[in-house]
Amino acid sequence: MIKTKTELRQFLDSRTQQSTGVVCAVDTEADSLHRYSESLCLIQFSDGQDHVLIDPLAIDDLSALKAYLEPATCWMHGADYDMHMLKQNLGMIPPTVFDTQIGARLLGVRKFGYGNLVEHYMGVQLEKTSQKADWAKRPLTPIMEEYALNDVVYLLPMAEIIVDQLKEAGRYDWFTQSCEAAREKALERAPEKVDRWRIKGSGKLDPEGLNYLRSLWGWRDAEAASWDRPSFMVTGNKQLLDWVADLQEGSKPRMPKHYRANRVKNFDQAVAEAHAVVEEDMPHRIKGKRRQRDPNFESRLDKLMAHRDKVAAELDIESSLIAARASLEAIAGEHDGAAELLLPWQRALLEL
Repeated sequence: MIKTKTELRQFLDSRTQQSTGVVCAVDTEADSLHRYSESLCLIQFSDGQDHVLIDPLAIDDLSALKAYLEPATCWMHGADYDMHMLKQNLGMIPPTVFDTQIGARLLGVRKFGYGNLVEHYMGVQLEKTSQKADWAKRPLTPIMEEYALNDVVYLLPMAEIIVDQLKEAGRYDWFTQSCEAAREKALERAPEKVDRWRIKGSGKLDPEGLNYLRSLWGWRDAEAASWDRPSFMVTGNKQLLDWVADLQEGSKPRMPKHYRANRVKNFDQAVAEAHAVVEEDMPHRIKGKRRQRDPNFESRLDKLMAHRDKVAAELDIESSLIAARASLEAIAGEHDGAAELLLPWQRALLEL
């Protein structure tokens, strides 16, 4: 475990760059399952020879790691979240990020979790005992350390096999295009979701129901923040919707027995605040943009999907890798620039 910025700098300075430049494997662990606001708790690093854990909770300056990664080709698995954590904590994402999950899926592998791939390519079964561990706790147990290190130990050896197979199958360009698109998506700043309380299942609620939901969501968020725990530990989305249904029926929602008195008091206050909202100030359903009726749309979409599915079956890969249904709907609807939703290799396969 590297715990100081001096140790980190000395370790990275001692790395021997390969003839092709800096190549490494990186993984991250956060505490989002245990805290209201997630923190980067651990960085796993491997250059193929040495495998180390870096403690960002103890190191207040990660600039040496940032400088090392700035020219790097970095391998990850299921890289979306790890790229998000690097961007959030280092202010950058390596210029080239290759994802073993993307590579394996393009080869037709259906079970593509990290443990599945390690078993598939390396013949090793990994323990899953620390998947939901609290990575903010110190010291880490030996089991947690081993679990964390295993997340990078096999990445580069697997990468070599996957790259060889992709090139042999003529799919390496598909892989590089897909990885670059994923990196570009991670670099784009995600807009803050408006009305975050509009959870799945709320679309059918009338204004009164939406008003209750907005108030109860705010109550849950405040409780989670004061407790410093994820909101799902207070209650789940389904329970919020069930309570909304109770309130609309005129019934008093039943609180879990383990709720402390103050939490119940705050809940009742949230309900009272919802009751005080006048009808014209209640939220309304968001109406989706209705597509103009096109008698040929369905036939065009069916033709596109049938062609996609046929190509996917011939290649023995999942059809969604070639094109998502939403993209095909945009193309069938003849929206401007719809084909640009697909990558060059995807358009070539679909002959678009």
